[in-house]
Amino acid sequence: MSGHSKFANIKHKKEKNDAAKGKIFTIIGRELAVAVKEGGPDPTNNFKLAKVIEKAKSNNMPNDTIERGIKRAAGDLGNVNYEYVTYEGYGPNGIAIIVNALTDNKNRTASNVRSAFTKGNGSIGTPGCVSFSFDEKGQIIIDKEECDMDADDLMMTALDAGADDFNEEEDSYEVLTAPDAFDDVKKALEEAGIPMVSADVTMIPQNYVELTDETAIKNLQKTLDLLDEDDDVQSVYHNWDE
Repeated sequence: MSGHSKFANIKHKKEKNDAAKGKIFTIIGRELAVAVKEGGPDPTNNFKLAKVIEKAKSNNMPNDTIERGIKRAAGDLGNVNYEYVTYEGYGPNGIAIIVNALTDNKNRTASNVRSAFTKGNGSIGTPGCVSFSFDEKGQIIIDKEECDMDADDLMMTALDAGADDFNEEEDSYEVLTAPDAFDDVKKALEEAGIPMVSADVTMIPQNYVELTDETAIKNLQKTLDLLDEDDDVQSVYHNWDE
């Protein structure tokens, strides 16, 4: 059992996300627009759109808001010009940071991301400078208090469905999968009635770095907060052991 609680970090992030629900809806709205532009407004024939709708519902986005977003995107295809961009860099003490954004103005986004790094005493690096130290994985977090299934049975359910690894933390279970096995494992857990705190394809650091210097922690938090407040930023991954 690891002493590092991933669920505590997930809860912290969820609380921040709940406080910034408007931003989440903005992000999902952009993803809906891109998905509709790439594959049309019918989720039965557009797998990417179906996935975004699933994400929207998991974030409690109202059905009418989802439908309006799809209709708006379908009627505005010529003006949908969002692009996915990724930035990599370093926070204080060499903390590795990856920033994924979806933007209609790359110059604005690049400037804002660079400013967030600079204000936290960090720096933007070249593409690939830190991503090599992360692995793309499906990650499912299950709260022990919400799960009635025995740990061994839960592990076998996950592994039988195609999971790569199962970890028990202080207050949670973590299931890791290859990205292409994520949907099958998630579906198997849903069918088994397992409540999930979080289920995403994410970037998992190969190693975590602890910070003990208060100034470094304050600077890193400043960078992360600025990125979190930016509507263009979809997700941020780092190897700070919070």
